[in-house]
Amino acid sequence: MAQTLVPEAKSGISKFKSEVASEMGVPFTDYNGNLSSKQCGSVGGEMVKRMVQQYETGIK
Repeated sequence: MAQTLVPEAKSGISKFKSEVASEMGVPFTDYNGNLSSKQCGSVGGEMVKRMVQQYETGIK
């Protein structure tokens, strides 16, 4: 099991994931077993893309 390095970040990441999924039209809920791997992967990929953009522009 992975150790959470910054427990306070968990709620922020969940909120970010929900925002990205909503913008992409992917219906994320507490249970996401009905979503395809493509849908989940698209949300994760978009999250990473946005985090890299924020890092590169210096926005935190």
